[in-house]
Amino acid sequence: MESTHSYGVRDVEKLLRLSRSTLRALVDAGFVAPARGPRNAWRFSFQDLIVLRTAQALVNAAVPKRRIVQSLKALRKRLPETMPLSGLRIRAVGNRVIVSERDGRWQADSGQYLLAFEGDPAEGSLGVIEPAAQAEPVSDDWFERAVVLEREDPRTAEHAYRRAIADDPTHVDAYINLGRLLHEAGQWQQAERIYRDALKAVGDDALLNYNLAVLLEDLGRNDEAMRAYEAALRDDPDMADGHHNLALLYDASGRKTDAIRHMARYRKLTRSD
Repeated sequence: MESTHSYGVRDVEKLLRLSRSTLRALVDAGFVAPARGPRNAWRFSFQDLIVLRTAQALVNAAVPKRRIVQSLKALRKRLPETMPLSGLRIRAVGNRVIVSERDGRWQADSGQYLLAFEGDPAEGSLGVIEPAAQAEPVSDDWFERAVVLEREDPRTAEHAYRRAIADDPTHVDAYINLGRLLHEAGQWQQAERIYRDALKAVGDDALLNYNLAVLLEDLGRNDEAMRAYEAALRDDPDMADGHHNLALLYDASGRKTDAIRHMARYRKLTRSD
């Protein structure tokens, strides 16, 4: 049974760190078929989020589109029954798409389970490597667990995001989601600390700087917010919301020409929406 939760375009942008143009390209390519909500806006299921994240990773790995579509259709059918809370890891191995979970690995397009082997058949020694049943989750597993838990148990989700960061201090997605979670919970100083730590650990990132800018606005530190929006747009010039928010701040500070320029860019980027 699929989750009844649904996510809007902005939710997907925040959770998966996909730009709106990339998200539109993945939908247009047929990787997911989102439902329609009020005003005909896209609404994505949790299964859609898993598929979108996987599709983008496989596109980046140069897997042929036909194989991606075939694999993702098969993967989606299996998600409701097979996805553990610790999450799945999907990767390209040659021209195959392999899914790893706690109790094994399987090929996405066929559903065939794969066994890992050790030894040398030529020497008559060959053994199956059984997966550890209670293996401790690694950073990506903690991250996937946190995404699942966010709406139902945000405190446990916060713990899982922190574990992901502890396991991998460069896990930018975990920093972004944790900062947003703390911001939404009103823990603004903690959220700022997370974003600042992330920028030190991983360097400039469009969504990190954007989320920090939104937080700084809420704190009334508009000059710092403008600098953070500017940094976000240097990294992703097509971030529509960044142009919109920066235009409003420029207008409030008397920089009318800059405000007009960024608002025009925002309207151009969102015209097709």
